[in-house]
Amino acid sequence: MENHEALLTTLALLMGTTWASGINLYAVLLVMGLGGSSGYIDLPAELSILEDPLIIGAAGVMYFIEFFADKIPGIDSAWDAIHTFVRIPAGAMLAAGTIGDVSPAMEIAAGILGGGIAAATHTAKASTRLMINTSPEPVSNWSASVLEDLLVLGGLWAALNHPTVFLIFFVAFTILLAFLLPKLWRMSRASFIRTMSMLGLIKKQ
Repeated sequence: MENHEALLTTLALLMGTTWASGINLYAVLLVMGLGGSSGYIDLPAELSILEDPLIIGAAGVMYFIEFFADKIPGIDSAWDAIHTFVRIPAGAMLAAGTIGDVSPAMEIAAGILGGGIAAATHTAKASTRLMINTSPEPVSNWSASVLEDLLVLGGLWAALNHPTVFLIFFVAFTILLAFLLPKLWRMSRASFIRTMSMLGLIKKQ
């Protein structure tokens, strides 16, 4: 029974951190670092480095910058584009560290899984923001950004405190995302082309 609960806890932590990393990596690092250093979260030994004050401080600075960049139309999409090369590798590394001291093959498998989850949530966020940026008012960006932060915090809280509930919602989210992601990609691509055409940067096809 204890092994079953430990497995659920580890799996929820792996899925939760990588899922949230694709949305707001720095919020994840802050929550994990502060929670671990305060004793609220029992981090695996491989992730205990997140408790270092330097890492917590750096994550805090980057979260502060992202908090504002994520709410400015156009800047948010540029920020997302840059963080394609940050969130996905970080999700893979967090996943590998979450499973603890296991074989190299297990670490690589966890890293692949974590990177894939982070890539999916990152793509969903970036695609949604491209569509939102076609709106002339900034309220949508603020609303989306606040909602994303609440999702990250709520998701991590559920993963840490109610792993079974989180995993159920994660499976439902994955099924929904698999259905919506192709549509989101096509719609965001069309929005991007339309915006570039309006700016005269490309010709209408």
